[in-house]
Amino acid sequence: MQIIRVIFLTKLREVCAMRPPNKLNKLQEKREKFRSLAESRTNKAIEAISRVSNLSNRQLYEFEESEVKKIIRALRDAVTSVESRFESPRGKSGAGFKL
Repeated sequence: MQIIRVIFLTKLREVCAMRPPNKLNKLQEKREKFRSLAESRTNKAIEAISRVSNLSNRQLYEFEESEVKKIIRALRDAVTSVESRFESPRGKSGAGFKL
């Protein structure tokens, strides 16, 4: 009787292991993936903006105020676009930046 119980429990574990994950697990996986990518991409964006701000060094670069305004406007537009996408995820991103 003990051997039958062991075999039954072993088979039960195998069947449970083959069962697809439930919706809660899928939601948790999606949440973890979102958090991981969001942190990584946001940190990269912050670093990129920091590199753009390095262009403000007048000892190394020559620029006009109108060019600075275009850069700032493009960055603000990009942030506005991100906000819009989160409000309506089906929105599309805009074109690239040119001076």
